[in-house]
Amino acid sequence: FPFRLFPLREHGMNWRAKPLTCQEIQAFKKSKEVMERFIRAYKLMLGFYGISLVSEETGELERAENWRERFENLNRFSHNNLRITRILKCLGEMGYEDYQVHLVKFFLTETLVEETLPNVKRSALDYFLFTVRSKEKRRELIHYAWQHFRPQKSFVWGPHDKLQKYR
Repeated sequence: FPFRLFPLREHGMNWRAKPLTCQEIQAFKKSKEVMERFIRAYKLMLGFYGISLVSEETGELERAENWRERFENLNRFSHNNLRITRILKCLGEMGYEDYQVHLVKFFLTETLVEETLPNVKRSALDYFLFTVRSKEKRRELIHYAWQHFRPQKSFVWGPHDKLQKYR
């Protein structure tokens, strides 16, 4: 039967792949082998995107050695953005919410601060940000995005009055 590398509780582009059930997610989380494979798959996809997992404990990331070539691919082919959104949602399903935060912040930094991924910027702001499950962490990331977005007055992902007061 068809399966996904990053399964979700919702239908994706592959109409034959069944959405996950809550029971399946719980079973996956209890299996050390499944979770090890999940992290291996995550590292594999990060490598494809030019990113390295620095710490399995925290989810901290950095650019991989081949980042220039891989970022060129990310900028050229927007279908990767759908896959990244799926990966982010799956990280949340599997209990890796800290990994979500690091991956979203990585993309916000590369799009808004370093400006290396201009064609990923809209997806990072419109989709990646809102996959983060923790409301508090999501607020922090929106504030971070707002701080680095230019022109700041065009930022539409949060109310400016609240963003200015955010601590």
